[in-house]
Amino acid sequence: MTGAVFVLNAGSSSLKYQLVDPDSGDVHAAGTVERIGEDGGVPDHEAAVREALHAIEGKPEPVAVGHRVVHGGDRFDAATVVTPDVLHAIDELSALAPLHNPANLQGIRAAQAVLDVPQVAVFDTAFHRTIPAAAATYAIPVDLAREHQVRRYGFHGTSHQYVSRATAAFLGVPLEDSRIIVLHLGNGASACAVLGGRSVDTSMGMTPLEGLVMGTRSGDIDPAAIFHLHRQAGLGFDEIEGLLNRESGLKGLTGRSDMRDVQAAAAEGDEAAEAALAVYRHRLRHYIGAYLAELGGLDALVFTAGVGENNSLLRRRTLEPLGHLGLHVDPDRNEVASKAARRISPDDAPVAVLVVPTNEELEIARQTAAVI
Repeated sequence: MTGAVFVLNAGSSSLKYQLVDPDSGDVHAAGTVERIGEDGGVPDHEAAVREALHAIEGKPEPVAVGHRVVHGGDRFDAATVVTPDVLHAIDELSALAPLHNPANLQGIRAAQAVLDVPQVAVFDTAFHRTIPAAAATYAIPVDLAREHQVRRYGFHGTSHQYVSRATAAFLGVPLEDSRIIVLHLGNGASACAVLGGRSVDTSMGMTPLEGLVMGTRSGDIDPAAIFHLHRQAGLGFDEIEGLLNRESGLKGLTGRSDMRDVQAAAAEGDEAAEAALAVYRHRLRHYIGAYLAELGGLDALVFTAGVGENNSLLRRRTLEPLGHLGLHVDPDRNEVASKAARRISPDDAPVAVLVVPTNEELEIARQTAAVI
């Protein structure tokens, strides 16, 4: 494809954008429009798109717009050109992602109003549509689950897809023959088992709340704890939902949501911070072991995203007890800071341990280009 793709990630009060060449990966421009609909900011998403377009004046003209959409439910297994039917489906799926899909929809409509080029929706959930029913199904009454779309969907799909493909290329092995575990560790975090380039299991579920310990999300928790908090603590269900999404995880355990702050506190002897890090690492090892069993072996374990790419201490301490699984970290390689994909395990280790920077915007741009 000749031309750049305008990648948009619309939130309720912000719009992130990049102008990307999907072939070379070159980023011609990038930025964020903040405070949409707030005092001192732009009035709406259409004004935000216009401001972003003003910022890229003089750069290559976008030939398409690629929109990040969080939830595609069971309707979308790939990126798709936006049509009225697609807009309607994204709107209906807002019941599954009430904090994200409505804002994504506003971004699409705003871009349609000011840009006469193809618009493409790229879904976080699409990569995980290959997860088999055994891994996607919750053991609740079938009719109820079907009626209300209760199943594992998974998220961070563009990141897991990009990183697993880049991993196979780095190792020089065919993607279709590869067995990879990707750990996307940022403020939000998820693990994914990738077999032959296809997602076969992932830690996030019907929503991004399930799975690993995150900055402010609890990750896995006994569902009965919700009813216990309702009955014994007198918390309403909306309060509990907010608690599990915004006041839990590292923040709930330490009062700090940023991994760097938690590690700094632990280094100064804060016992609560060290205990929280132990919980975080335990949950990571839990999923690594489960996915290694599911994959029947492993070619590579990959760390990515802000925490995964930059936190050598976390990588080392997470894998120290897993040498019996062939997972080893070379101390010197692990400490190298680089923006390039790199091996941090010894050359003779049975499993390659890698750090592969993610690039969700480039993945969205490439999927957009492929669709049009």
